[in-house]
Amino acid sequence: MADTLNFDLVSPERSLASFAATAVQIPGSEGDMTAMASHEPVLTTLRPGVLSVTAPSGVSEFVVTGGFAEVTAQGVTVIAERAMAKADVTQDDMNDIIAGAAEAVEKASEEAQEVARKLQSDVAALAAALGLNAA
Repeated sequence: MADTLNFDLVSPERSLASFAATAVQIPGSEGDMTAMASHEPVLTTLRPGVLSVTAPSGVSEFVVTGGFAEVTAQGVTVIAERAMAKADVTQDDMNDIIAGAAEAVEKASEEAQEVARKLQSDVAALAAALGLNAA
């Protein structure tokens, strides 16, 4: 059996998951990464995307809209701005996420426009990956 690490996913509303995992694929803002047992410590911000967790019992997927992931040799802790099981995401949920990204672009200062537009692009890519409308 492969080595495992502790995986925890929390959002402001609740704890979504806590179990032993063999690999965690993280949608990092600087690029996707996979964490496994004995990984070097790293802290990364999240972009909107799918967080995939492989465990001895199977694969669990979650949609995150941002936040942070702390990786240590013993585990991965994800603190998400918003998170839900991928299977539970509806078009209404996606519409809310899209509206939030559009509002961020609208309210962003001139200096923050590039970051806000990147967020909007990441949200559109997430919608496409989920087979949902981004309009």
